[in-house]
Amino acid sequence: MNRVGLIAGNGRLPLYFAQAAKDKAREVVAVSVTEQALVNKLDSIVDESYELSVAKLDKLITKLQTAGIKEVVMVGKVNKDLMFNLDFDERMTKLLMNLEEKNDDAILLALVEELAAAGIKVKKQTTYLESLLPQLGTLTEIEPSPDIIKDMEFGFKMAKGIGDLDIGQTVVVKDRAVIAVEAIEGTDQAILRSGQLAEGVVAAKVSKPQQDFRFDIPTIGKDTIKNLIEIGAAGLVIEAAKTFILDRREVCQLADKAGLPIVAMR
Repeated sequence: MNRVGLIAGNGRLPLYFAQAAKDKAREVVAVSVTEQALVNKLDSIVDESYELSVAKLDKLITKLQTAGIKEVVMVGKVNKDLMFNLDFDERMTKLLMNLEEKNDDAILLALVEELAAAGIKVKKQTTYLESLLPQLGTLTEIEPSPDIIKDMEFGFKMAKGIGDLDIGQTVVVKDRAVIAVEAIEGTDQAILRSGQLAEGVVAAKVSKPQQDFRFDIPTIGKDTIKNLIEIGAAGLVIEAAKTFILDRREVCQLADKAGLPIVAMR
């Protein structure tokens, strides 16, 4: 059967995947697992659409199996703080209790393995979405100054460091000093928090050194740029070929208008 499953979280990335899969003549069965998922818009693209809490793992797997899904892609943000605020079913509770550490990679890898045991293969998030990955270089019309480049290089290195520890993917810096580090609160809140501490900061968002491309690929979009503009940021650096950019044209237009250079580095 030419069907693919979509486990959809928040944001526009699930919409991008659903449309790209339909363009490849795939039938798409979507299960939205957060209250903030764009369910109505997904409904207009996919062949089947369901809503289930991410905490109800047994129902989620049963739904995919009943729909005849053998392959699935997990895209869209699921806020990490939900782990402390949901009523988990027995299957999810057992999965979490068997983990020595409850960092992002440990939880998501356990979920991938649970799906695999149920006969459902989790494919890379880049499936059908390679066009969203930027190549090396400055993405905006405006070029960063030498000082901003130095902060970008420093921020990139620091972000790789916290990624290696599986803390987060984003670091905000200024004058080669770390201003804010993303943890469970997410990128947007880390950016806004940095604005309370310093002006003219540079944000760096990168993949983890050990990035598993089946989950948690770093993503930026218009909201990222709006938050950077709100705090008067001086630049944004992302990782070339390993970061999704949603609505790239609008993102670059917003950044250029604000004098905010965006650079993709390795």
